[in-house]
Amino acid sequence: MPFKDFDDMPIDWSDHEDIAMKLYERFGDAFNEGKIYRIRFTDLIDWVLEIPNFEGTRDDCSEGHLEQIQAKWVYEWRDNNR
Repeated sequence: MPFKDFDDMPIDWSDHEDIAMKLYERFGDAFNEGKIYRIRFTDLIDWVLEIPNFEGTRDDCSEGHLEQIQAKWVYEWRDNNR
């Protein structure tokens, strides 16, 4: 499978790191560590549901998933801002 096909693979709520990478690609440095942790979960859910190839549903989301996504997003932001 070519690498470009990995971008077309389906993403679900448990793919925290993939979701975080997509959110960083979308927002870049507009959200720093402090802002990422202050994002309302309702906004975060909407943004995740807008990710291309995301196959999860609002009903499948949990607070635990959202917390993990935030944490991975912070790690992604840190990796890109060293």
